[in-house]
Amino acid sequence: MNIAMLGSGFIGRFYAESIQGQRSKDSIVSVYSRREESAKKFADDYQCSQWTTNMEEAIANPDVEMVCIALPNNKHEEAVLLCCKHKKAVITTKPLGRNAEEAKRMLIAVEEAGIFNGYLEDLVYTPKFIKAIESVKSGALGRILWAKSRETHPGPHSDWFWDIEQAGGGCILDLGCHCVEITRSYIGKDIKPVEVMCWADTQVKPIDAEDHGIALIKYENGSIAQFEVSWTFRGGLDLRDEVMGTEGTIWINSFLRTGFEMFTTGKGADYVAEKAESNSGWLFPVGDEVNELGYNHMFMDMFSSLEKGVDPRETFYDGYVVNAILDAAYKSAKTKLWEPVKLDIWRGQEGLSKPSNYAEYDADYYLVKEEMTHYGTKKLILKNKATGKIEERIID
Repeated sequence: MNIAMLGSGFIGRFYAESIQGQRSKDSIVSVYSRREESAKKFADDYQCSQWTTNMEEAIANPDVEMVCIALPNNKHEEAVLLCCKHKKAVITTKPLGRNAEEAKRMLIAVEEAGIFNGYLEDLVYTPKFIKAIESVKSGALGRILWAKSRETHPGPHSDWFWDIEQAGGGCILDLGCHCVEITRSYIGKDIKPVEVMCWADTQVKPIDAEDHGIALIKYENGSIAQFEVSWTFRGGLDLRDEVMGTEGTIWINSFLRTGFEMFTTGKGADYVAEKAESNSGWLFPVGDEVNELGYNHMFMDMFSSLEKGVDPRETFYDGYVVNAILDAAYKSAKTKLWEPVKLDIWRGQEGLSKPSNYAEYDADYYLVKEEMTHYGTKKLILKNKATGKIEERIID
């Protein structure tokens, strides 16, 4: 795959490491950057045959088969529309838009242009997530009741993230987009999100956007998702998921506790891991950061899907749904109320209701709980169907 990289900064370089290091047959042939020196440096580091400060020139390059957008949020729509104009396959970093209306315009544009589109949500491609979602889909956890995702760290790397006009929001948009798609995947992407309750505040940073947020998302089938996001967390990059079902539970710690621990005084120390705050003391390095953060599996899915002529696991439609959920979160943070998720385009199930909570014990009772006691007998907690009374039964 011959790729044009739009953006030469932190995320563009992460992408490049994966793109040119995984299949050994993909290459970045053109790079666009707003700064000439950055474009030249990127081109030199990744052996790109073309560098430019003109976005359309990079996209229109006849050698380019796919465009990868690694630009600030306010530049996504411009780049997507140019890809539509030149009929180039397009993949873009998260979030798709600064809000759902912007995301919807991009979704409609790529579909009307008939071009391949992929949403680069790397955290649903991490090895741990892939294993977990396979277990969920196989029914190992039963019906999913609750899914939680947490992403917190000391704040993003580039200046534009901290500017609410360029970014479109603060940590909820930057990190919540990951958490929403993770929890949505566990619950089922065809299950409709219906309303959101959110708290957000600017606790530490001297910015106009929020630096901390917590939200609950209700789904039509009765499942609930939760996210915690912050740019104020001290101690590195904390990525954690929890999933609870009627038959089981999954806990995932993706980054801060990696199973790799090291102590150093700092002499000779260098880069440890993304968002690490120190290079001395007890540290938690990551063995293969690009792989652990999902980039390898993500680009494999994008490239293979384009070659096969099918949709990737994550498309612009997914990015649009995420933006719609986050719009409701932002509104709720202001009104202090549950706010509905406004989805003008919905392609999942409709009219679901909450399943029955009751497990049958026999013709007369529902089973509330069964347990083995420490003294060797079985205890049953039952509900009488006729009277509604809760009863206890001991079985020797």
